[in-house]
Amino acid sequence: MNNDLANNIQKFINYLDNEKRYPNTTINSYSKDLDNYYAFIMLKKINYKTITKDEIRSYLKYLDELKYSKSTVSRILSTLRHFYSYLMTINIIKINQFKLIRNPKKEKKLPNFLQSDELDKIFDSINLDTALGIRNRLIIELLYATGLRVSEITNLKLNDIDISNQEIKVYGKGGKERIVFFGEYAKKYLKLYLDNARNELLNGNNSNYLLINHNGGKLTSRGVELIIDKVQNEAALKHNISPHVLRHTFATDMLNNGADLKSVQELLGHSSLSTTQIYTHITNERLRSVYLKSFPRQKEKIDKNK
Repeated sequence: MNNDLANNIQKFINYLDNEKRYPNTTINSYSKDLDNYYAFIMLKKINYKTITKDEIRSYLKYLDELKYSKSTVSRILSTLRHFYSYLMTINIIKINQFKLIRNPKKEKKLPNFLQSDELDKIFDSINLDTALGIRNRLIIELLYATGLRVSEITNLKLNDIDISNQEIKVYGKGGKERIVFFGEYAKKYLKLYLDNARNELLNGNNSNYLLINHNGGKLTSRGVELIIDKVQNEAALKHNISPHVLRHTFATDMLNNGADLKSVQELLGHSSLSTTQIYTHITNERLRSVYLKSFPRQKEKIDKNK
C-alpha cells in the first residue's frame, strides 16, 4: 500500500517547485521532512492513506526518541499538514488527520537577569564627570527602576515625567498607556541630568524628548543598545547585557522582594499574565533556596551535616 508514497511525495515536491514557485531552501526543507516521514511509514508498515491519530502520536514519539527539538517537530507537522492537504486535492485521501494534531508547546527560554553585584559594577563603571556619562547613568537607572522597553524609554517626553511623585506616563505596545514608578536613585540622576547634562547635549537645539544624543537630537533605540554595550565592556561583565536584560532584572527583583505577579504584569505592560509568569521559574528557584535554608527540619539536617 505504501509503494506509491514516494511517487506522491515527488509529485508534491514538483508541485511546490513548478506551480507554487517555492524557493529552493524551502523545498529542500520539505523534502527532508518527508524523507523522515517516509522512513517511519516504511519501518512501521503503516498505510499512509489511512493513518490514524494513534499512529501519528507514535510518529511523534519516534521523533522525540530521535531527540528532535519541539520547533523542528512543529515544522515537520506543518510540512505533513501541507502534504496531506495536497493529497486531498488530488483525491488520494478524504481526511487530513494531521490538521487534528496540535504542535508541541514551545520551549520557553528563561530570561537573563543581573545579580546585584553585577549591577553595582555597571553603576560604578560610569564616569559622571561628563554630560554623556550622566545621561548613560540615567538610562541604566531608569531601565532597571521601571522595567521599560528600550522603545518606550527613547520615546519618553519631558511632560511624561512627574519627578515630585516619581512616576512616568508610558505609551507601550499598541499605544496602550500605563504608569510606572521610580525610586530615589533614579530620581537623583534624573534631576542631575535635567539640571546640567541635558542642556549641554542639546547645544542650543530644542527637543521635547527626555534622552538626547551627542548631536543634540533624540536618542534612538539603537543608540541605547550601543551605550549599554559600551558600559558592559567598561564594567568587564562576563556575559552580554541589553536593555531587555535590565527589564528582566527589574521583574525578577520585584518578584523576589514580594511583589505579586499581577502588579508586575501591569508595570511591564504585558497584555497577558502568562507572559509575566516566565519570571516565576526564576523566583521559584530562589524560594527553594530560602526554604531549604529556613525550614526547621531541613535546617536541622543541614546543621548536622556541617
